[in-house]
Amino acid sequence: MLSFRKVWNGVLLYKSFWLSRILKKPIVWGKPLALSIEPTTACNLGCPECPSGLKAFSRPTGNMKSNLNEKIIDELGPNLAYINFYFQGEPFINKNIFDLIEYANNKGVYTATSTNAHFLTPDSCHKVIDSGLKRLIISIDGTTQEVYEQYRKEGHLDKVLEGTKNIIAAKKERKSQFPHIIFQFLVVKPNEHQIEDAKKLASSLGVDEIRFKTAQVYSYENGNPLIPSIEKYSRYKKMPNGKFKLKNKMSNHCWRMWSSAVITWDGSVVPCCFDKDATHKLGNLQFVKFADIWKNKDYQHFRKALLTNREEIDICKNCSEGSKVWA
Repeated sequence: MLSFRKVWNGVLLYKSFWLSRILKKPIVWGKPLALSIEPTTACNLGCPECPSGLKAFSRPTGNMKSNLNEKIIDELGPNLAYINFYFQGEPFINKNIFDLIEYANNKGVYTATSTNAHFLTPDSCHKVIDSGLKRLIISIDGTTQEVYEQYRKEGHLDKVLEGTKNIIAAKKERKSQFPHIIFQFLVVKPNEHQIEDAKKLASSLGVDEIRFKTAQVYSYENGNPLIPSIEKYSRYKKMPNGKFKLKNKMSNHCWRMWSSAVITWDGSVVPCCFDKDATHKLGNLQFVKFADIWKNKDYQHFRKALLTNREEIDICKNCSEGSKVWA
């Protein structure tokens, strides 16, 4: 899937990123290597730190249409190495999700998505295989219903396990090595004692990999009942005065603003996945080409702010860059 054009595009992006850091002004050569495309903002769960779950969006809820997805991929596909069909919401609520993935796959782009697995019926799992999806992330977040539902509100662990078994069975039936199935365990205080149990569960089911991810909480300065006590799995550090602060250093640069872009279900381009409510709209692909957005005044102004005073950008203040913990 990696053509010379895609590799050269990545080289141009990386060189321009480092030149921008040195000169403290945004220089952009090339187009994104990766995209996050949002199939839907709707979700069947009610997770407490998620605007989809809380139904707290100020932006409209809807589903990505196939023609918009095709427009995006037709323009950017020759330079794209990776698409994650996920931003907010539960992707499989969009009935067109299989077509969205298949179109990208047919254009030679590596595809991934993330799901709570409640919609992984035997029929949908066969459609997943047929779409050509290469990576499927399944949120597990607990090995018993009592613990699982403390974060995954309104969720059912038995459906997650059933969905996982269904996709593994579909892979075997189709004799397919894809999708690569990853259990993602979001470590919070209520489930941190089940980390070892989660590893055993993943192994017993036959998933390909398990990853442990730190959790973002919106109110952390005075502590939060979701912040784990195991510091390795926390984005936050407790200070001598009892307050909490973000562990990661806030450097004045961000590779994501050169390497990738995020596109909402209705075509808005936003800086990154931390702009969950799409408050920093940089353009809309329903009306213009991506090339007219990628280096426009608003995009360059945002990059300039990153290079000079990133800590003042609202969506950067809780950034998890570098906070994933691999098993």
